[in-house]
Amino acid sequence: MKRPCKNIVLFGPPGAGKGTQATFLKEKYELIHISTGDVFRFNIKNQTDLGNQAKAYMDKGLLVPDSITINMLAAEVEKHPHAKGFIFDGFPRTQDQAKALDALLQSKKTTVHAMIALEVADDILVERLLERGKTSGRPDDANEAVIRNRIKIYYQETDVLKAYYQSQNKYFGVDGVGTILSITERLCDVIDAL
Repeated sequence: MKRPCKNIVLFGPPGAGKGTQATFLKEKYELIHISTGDVFRFNIKNQTDLGNQAKAYMDKGLLVPDSITINMLAAEVEKHPHAKGFIFDGFPRTQDQAKALDALLQSKKTTVHAMIALEVADDILVERLLERGKTSGRPDDANEAVIRNRIKIYYQETDVLKAYYQSQNKYFGVDGVGTILSITERLCDVIDAL
């Protein structure tokens, strides 16, 4: 595998605009965007071995074990042996997953270059998600209490990761409020400086 130029962990609470920004960044930097949610949906829909294992846990309302999530992610990375780099969206979510991602990338002679977190005030997130809920068809975007709980869980999960990447000088917070273009420019400033 060629040495990728950039591997970015893109973070942000629900409604921060990760998906929108990942679309721009992957085109500009010719990176592969790996959304954990998309990878899960693909594996479950296509009834892969890993997808069936994940579904068995999800059907019981349990969290999918890290080993299954990491194996799905590794399989996705393997599909792109000549990638210039990756945008990891929705992964890692735990310190164990972050360490597993480090090990996976080290086996490819590369590393995570930055964790970039889109920072948006909770009230703006709620407003954005309620608006998105009118057209997305996602029930978790239509209920303010559910939205606020998702945001709370995000902060609980990411505090550990923020510290993990800060200790490696790889954490960058970016203001996620403004026009899509202005936010993209802020993200590019961080990536270009790596």
